[in-house]
Amino acid sequence: MALLTRCGLLNVRTKNLAQIRHYASQAINQMIQLQHTEICADPPSRGLVLGVYAEEDDKNDTGILTPAAWRYNVQKTAGRLLEVLRMSGPMPKVGEARLLFAQETEKIPYYSAVAMIGLGKECLGFNAYEVLDEQKEAIRRSVAKACMDLALLDTDRIEVENCGHAESAAEGAALGVWAYQELRDAKKRLAVPSIDLYTHKDEVCDIEGWRIGLQKAAAQNLARQLQEMPSNILTPTAFAQNVVEVLCKSGVNVEVKVEGWAESQMMNAFLSVGKASCEPPIFLELSYYGTSSEERPIVLVGQGLTYDCGGLCLKDKQDLFEMRGDVTGAAVVVAACRAIANLRLPVNIRGLIPVCENVIGCNAFRPGDTVKTMNGKHIKIQGTDHEDVLVLADTLLYAQNFCPKTIISVGTTSRAMHQTLGEAASGVFTNSEILWQQIKHASMHTGDRVWRMPLWWYFTSEITAGASSDVQNYGVGTGGRPCKAAAFLKEFVPCGQWMHIDATNVMTTNGRNFEYLRRGMAGRPTRTLIEFIAQSICKDTAPKMPRKGK
Repeated sequence: MALLTRCGLLNVRTKNLAQIRHYASQAINQMIQLQHTEICADPPSRGLVLGVYAEEDDKNDTGILTPAAWRYNVQKTAGRLLEVLRMSGPMPKVGEARLLFAQETEKIPYYSAVAMIGLGKECLGFNAYEVLDEQKEAIRRSVAKACMDLALLDTDRIEVENCGHAESAAEGAALGVWAYQELRDAKKRLAVPSIDLYTHKDEVCDIEGWRIGLQKAAAQNLARQLQEMPSNILTPTAFAQNVVEVLCKSGVNVEVKVEGWAESQMMNAFLSVGKASCEPPIFLELSYYGTSSEERPIVLVGQGLTYDCGGLCLKDKQDLFEMRGDVTGAAVVVAACRAIANLRLPVNIRGLIPVCENVIGCNAFRPGDTVKTMNGKHIKIQGTDHEDVLVLADTLLYAQNFCPKTIISVGTTSRAMHQTLGEAASGVFTNSEILWQQIKHASMHTGDRVWRMPLWWYFTSEITAGASSDVQNYGVGTGGRPCKAAAFLKEFVPCGQWMHIDATNVMTTNGRNFEYLRRGMAGRPTRTLIEFIAQSICKDTAPKMPRKGK
């Protein structure tokens, strides 16, 4: 009996011990899991971009936080943010960002990293000497640098305060994090975080300005993407397919016209350029109606050479590497049309894009050839490497069919622009003082500047000096190549207001002059063209010529 009792007690003790071990195991597992969560967990990584004003030349300037930064400093960090920022050294300059970690008083901070950006002096504004709104450009440069630094930390989401101008902040952020990497291994691509506007319930939120900035930046990024695509992938046919896919979703109508149509229109100058290529030339006609169909449209003409080796007059090896970017004019027009449609601007737009390749082949056009254009003028081809103006000439003549209010052509028509303006500004040629004032004001706002170049009779006389033809695509004399190209185009412009933007020198960027543009294709001057069209709609703010007698 005692033995049975002892065995029963042993069974009970064993059972209780097993239960205790089971409960202890659960408790230990929970403790280990909690420690593992606190130490090794990977919560969503959020970054925050805040601004500080400081005099750049004064290293002892303690800085003034923006209203949003000051509110965050007081409410979330109990003053620690500003204290640590001042301890970390001189205030960041324009185009600089300083990353601070674990600033919030909570055990698990909502923002894992805070980037403090330099906005320069608090009173920055329009600089007449630089022809630039320095405050807006400082915001773009600094916000872009901060977002690029935070992206290197694999930040999932970045919130950006408006820094005094939400549109510029959005442009800097979206342009800065973008990179062309579609052809890279997905595991090796740069992280592209989502971008949002940092807001507070006690603050007025400029969500409309933020949205406009994102649309402009997305348009420029689209232009950069089209420029960067290799020419063996982005052939004229592939370019047309991409345009149809991109624009039709935005409500822009796209008509794809083939070589036979161009022949029926007597576009001999355009067709001569693409003769040597196995890829047939294509002509794209874009149309967007944002107002009454009776309203005369603004016609945008974009030069679309998906590759340009110079033909029989072969370009230098170094130049050949970047000649996929000769599609810049077409890319800018496509991107601008999409942004105009997405912003629903009340304007009618007609986009005309001749697309072809200028390569070497048995059927290539040759120096000394003469072609007849739509208006009956004969062009003598002095060099096949100056084919840009030939592509645009027929298109400008075709533009008169739409009774345009304004014609704006965009292209890369002269390599000499590099020596003239560098990356500082696009060259503008126009027969209208009003158009020049409008595009200049637009470029002040966007930071993507333009500079007016002469369109004098002197240059016209040099491209019409030949006795055997009406015009020549190079002209006589030395120097003034960009002006000669514009003078050539002027010979084929119908009556009315016309402006040509030469974007050759801003086609690429070195990645240093503008913090919000990585090295490579730049997508300029997309934002300036969009802003120009938006401002031209506002009749009250558009520049006007002074009346005679006043």
